[in-house]
Amino acid sequence: MGIQLSAPAALETEIRLARPPKAARASDFVSRLQVMQTIIGAEHFAVLRVAGHGLPSARKLTLSLHNWASNVDGNARALIAAYGPTMLAHLEASMLPLIWEGAGDDQFVETGAEPFTKRLSARLLPWSGIALPVRLGAHGNGYVVFTGAFIAPSSDLIVDMHMKSCQILIDMLAVDEKKLAPSEALSEREIACLQMAGDGCISDAIAEKMGLSVHTVNAYLGTATTKLDAVNRIQAIAKAIRLGYIT
Repeated sequence: MGIQLSAPAALETEIRLARPPKAARASDFVSRLQVMQTIIGAEHFAVLRVAGHGLPSARKLTLSLHNWASNVDGNARALIAAYGPTMLAHLEASMLPLIWEGAGDDQFVETGAEPFTKRLSARLLPWSGIALPVRLGAHGNGYVVFTGAFIAPSSDLIVDMHMKSCQILIDMLAVDEKKLAPSEALSEREIACLQMAGDGCISDAIAEKMGLSVHTVNAYLGTATTKLDAVNRIQAIAKAIRLGYIT
């Protein structure tokens, strides 16, 4: 692949890679991430993806994949509580990887190339880490995170791991979109109508809020239900939440 990054500024652009001809399986993602984890010198990995659309306040990071052996919920909550808001804001403005040092004397993070990273507040978590941001557009945004006691990647390694992280989230997005095939992905208005329906709004209230007719709102909800291969509106909302379209 002929993509080159010759300066830190190149990381500030939205990265887009060619999609694979065939969607990968979950086990493939785990294998690829474990190889990356070993190369970078980490002990665990986690993939965080952005759920929700529209206003920033409606978005949140959710755990999609990990290899934590125990206390999965606790680790995910701790990571998101410590750095979640910062990570979401950073994703809107920059593609620089984030690094942090954990609590304890044996925790160490050093990249040897500070222009390629942004350092977060230290000692908020029991483990150090590096979070590689991925920005793919309306869907698929998130981070590939590696954690451990001692993480010291070179600048070249950071760039390589960043590109591999982008490809992994592209492949994960392809798996999600394959679930919708042969229908196209949901439109922004279909997502908005589903979100408000999921929040308990009836069609009349949705129509008033969006400045549309009730007939148009029902049409959007109907096409969204069809695209999601759902039997009714309730199942469509549940599938949209599972796929990360709404929260």
